[in-house]
Amino acid sequence: MNKRRVGGEKEHKVKSYMEEAGYTILEMNFRCRQGEVDIIAKNEEYLVFVEVKYRSGSANGFPEEAVDKKKQKRICRAAGYYMYIHNLNEYTPVRFDVAGVLGDHITYTENAFLWQGV
Repeated sequence: MNKRRVGGEKEHKVKSYMEEAGYTILEMNFRCRQGEVDIIAKNEEYLVFVEVKYRSGSANGFPEEAVDKKKQKRICRAAGYYMYIHNLNEYTPVRFDVAGVLGDHITYTENAFLWQGV
């Protein structure tokens, strides 16, 4: 099993789910020195940074539980850099969501965590 390939497939599944829900996808797999964001989207007035986590089963816990404080900080640092290079200021409304994929089921959590000071 190639984890990167499976992860990419699940991210595209979440992307389709989000598009059907009315999100505009701006970028996939944004990477920088500060970290990575799986999906960056626009939803109404919000700039949305989404972490996608996949588990084939719940034996090792639910996917959303893997987004710990350390991971949240890394996502926030990458989000800050994304905003910087796109000339977005601190008044831009942002949201951090988590999409947990368990098998083929998606659990999408808006406002899964708040901006973590960096």
